[in-house]
Amino acid sequence: MGDGQTEKNPGSHAGAADEGDKTNLSGTVPEELEYIPAEYNSPSEHPGTLEKLTYQTWESFSYEEQAQELTKEAWVYLPYGYSEEQKYNVFYLSHGGWSNETTIMGTDQSPRSFKHVIDHAIEDGKIQPLIIVLPTYNNTSSGDSGDYSLALRLTDRFHNELVNDLIPAVEGRYSTYAEDTSREGLMASRDHRGFGGFSMGSVNTWCTFRYALDYFRYFMPMSGSYSTDGGYMAELVKESGHDPDDFFIFAASGTDDFAYSAFRSQIMAMGSVPDGTFRFADNEADGNLSFLEREGYVHDVTASEEYTYNGLCFFWNGAQ
Repeated sequence: MGDGQTEKNPGSHAGAADEGDKTNLSGTVPEELEYIPAEYNSPSEHPGTLEKLTYQTWESFSYEEQAQELTKEAWVYLPYGYSEEQKYNVFYLSHGGWSNETTIMGTDQSPRSFKHVIDHAIEDGKIQPLIIVLPTYNNTSSGDSGDYSLALRLTDRFHNELVNDLIPAVEGRYSTYAEDTSREGLMASRDHRGFGGFSMGSVNTWCTFRYALDYFRYFMPMSGSYSTDGGYMAELVKESGHDPDDFFIFAASGTDDFAYSAFRSQIMAMGSVPDGTFRFADNEADGNLSFLEREGYVHDVTASEEYTYNGLCFFWNGAQ
């Protein structure tokens, strides 16, 4: 991947005045999902590192009142050779239900195989070196994500913590494209920030798309729907003040996944909106929405990791 004929303009921003100002930093979406090479599940020769990030936020349901302060943790993946002299794109990767911030990549002492996958993919040049942030929408209990109705409400409110507390904590500590962690600084660097997740993490991704389009350009929802009303999703874009050139959605699911039907219905409904808010394409120059599916895949970690791997091979992987 990475041979898409797209124009790179890292300095552009939302509301660009003309076609020439478009930011196209990513590559070309493949026709079919690539399988993760089997050897990627073992440790690489050039491993990245996992660091625990502790930050302060507020209890989700009383967030606006700031009535109850919480100390939370996220895990941060830094690529091999990470240097403060280099700026890195940042991808925020949300876990699903019955999970936490260590579920996807593990910890420094006990990394999971997906951490090795990313190490190898960066080592082989399939994924550009980036920072991956693994947060949790769990609120006052580590078991919150195991309560489906509670998780839905927490993902709907996670944007408060994400924008006001987590992103500043991450990007005030690590070297990213944000010049500073003010609202203006974070909005100006949105082209270099993405959010994705599988299952309830996908719901969290749609919520981030709804509430925080000012701060993110790239989205990776996987096997978790939000609304099958394409017009409603288009209206969310209009209400945000952004236009169709300001984002790209890389979506994926499996045909035997219990979430597939509703998820596919949402993506197709979005792509069918008459006003062109969402346009199917395999690259940013031609549109802002792609959908890949794997025949026979179910709702499991194999599917989640493969979709995430493919999405990260696309994001920020334009002509170097």
